[in-house]
Amino acid sequence: MEFYIPTETGEFLAFSAAIATAVLGLFGLFAPGIALKFAGLQPRETSREGFAFVRSAGGFYAGLAIVALLMAQSWIYMAIGGGFALAAFGRILSLMSDGSFSAKNLLVLAVQAVLAALPLGYAFGFL
Repeated sequence: MEFYIPTETGEFLAFSAAIATAVLGLFGLFAPGIALKFAGLQPRETSREGFAFVRSAGGFYAGLAIVALLMAQSWIYMAIGGGFALAAFGRILSLMSDGSFSAKNLLVLAVQAVLAALPLGYAFGFL
């Protein structure tokens, strides 16, 4: 099996979003402490379950993205885009309901929106 690198612009943008997702997932999987600090969270001294959660979530993102990179199918890109779209929706809810309005949250919302729009735009034929 040969590794496929897309030449069409829309598919390449979805492919790039999958690469970014894989990098973020691998970062969470192998460096959960740094990922927690970046998110502004701190695990408790008495419990290390926060690390397990971050590693598990990072592994899910990395696994989904790696499958998308290897299979290069629009339905897998759709799954990545749908996941990031709902994550962005959750962040919007948090901005409105939880009083978490900050520049950092707006930046992460923009990143999530872009990582949702690129694969969904390709999967639905807009890119």
